[in-house]
Amino acid sequence: MKTNIPTLILKPGKERALLRRHPWVYSTGVANVKGKPQSGDTIKIVDNKGNFLAWGAYSPESALRARCWSFNEKDIINEEWIRARVFEAIRSRDDLKSRTNAIRLIFGEADFLPGLIVDQYDTQLVTQFQAAGVEKWRSEIGKALTDATGLTQVFDRSDAATRAREGLPERKEVLEGEEPPEKIQIDEDGILYGVDVRMGHKTGFYVDQRDNRRLARQLAETFRKVHGRGMRALNCFCYTGGFSLALAKGGAEEVISIDSSADALEMAKSNAKLNEFNESQMKWVEANVFEQLRKYRDAGEKFDLVILDPPKFASSHHHVEKAARAYKDINLNGLRLLNEGGQLLTFSCSGAIDVDLFQKIVAGAVIDAKTDAWMISRLGAGSDHPLLMTHPEGEYLKGLHLVSRGANTAG
Repeated sequence: MKTNIPTLILKPGKERALLRRHPWVYSTGVANVKGKPQSGDTIKIVDNKGNFLAWGAYSPESALRARCWSFNEKDIINEEWIRARVFEAIRSRDDLKSRTNAIRLIFGEADFLPGLIVDQYDTQLVTQFQAAGVEKWRSEIGKALTDATGLTQVFDRSDAATRAREGLPERKEVLEGEEPPEKIQIDEDGILYGVDVRMGHKTGFYVDQRDNRRLARQLAETFRKVHGRGMRALNCFCYTGGFSLALAKGGAEEVISIDSSADALEMAKSNAKLNEFNESQMKWVEANVFEQLRKYRDAGEKFDLVILDPPKFASSHHHVEKAARAYKDINLNGLRLLNEGGQLLTFSCSGAIDVDLFQKIVAGAVIDAKTDAWMISRLGAGSDHPLLMTHPEGEYLKGLHLVSRGANTAG
């Protein structure tokens, strides 16, 4: 290891998080930096007595001043080390290939590549470099991805707001291979979806909801077996129809889907046709979900299942209070639309809203709705979004499965 590597020295007491192997160092915990590290450079992180804590990537403009690569002093953070992490992450997802060709191959800190997101859609890879450290290794990571997967197409969607907080410019360009097609077809549990990796949300599709889409499908199947009819379902913030198609596949009689984006709804309709679903089964509504829920409430509409999967309401802890009000609003009105025995699948993808807070918000909505409900289970992302136990912030997606009183909970 180089002897002149820059060193970040922590203030007294600030080493505790790293001793518990938490991978982030906040700027408020930094006492001094020796040397002149540039954005993304590897630095040695030590406590105020000079004891080694971790190797990290330096980010001078971010509140997260360093993200840790490794807590092993013997590690050498070089191209070989980076390639090994890429290969290891991709191998760990092999079991999902029997279900789908849309997989999160790399999930940032959980795969010891902090700030890196890589999704696979059929033969297309899509990257997001959300931190200075992985940005520094951008070219090497692109080559490692093609070598590890045998795929040649890598498109970079590093256009999220997190880039600005790292002092990095937005990127939306080819990293390896050629421009991706306008639409890529994926298969998830036998359901086909079209994905736009160039303009779609995040990397083009919400692969994190795979298991929850399967749950929705199973609920629809069970409902038909128990009641002898298909359920009437409402999917809010439907985007390109992920949950809607899963419900239709499960035999729902009517699925009403709401989104404010006309483009997303057009893609959703196209996806429904791709699967040859009956048009009478699906209804698409371009509207503000908050307003539409109130309209349905006032009209006395009722549903057997309501799904609430909104975009991120809280981008940081500064927005938690406002986000909490928004989550309570949609859950309150969603609960009011349920038939007795109806079910609610409700989600938050706001990292600043933790699991316990989200449950408290939804409990408040249950109380204000003057109803009774059971929580059947907590929901989260799939196995390709593993939670590093020393990094609880990685659990950004959380959900609850509720059943109103009197429901048959067998499904």
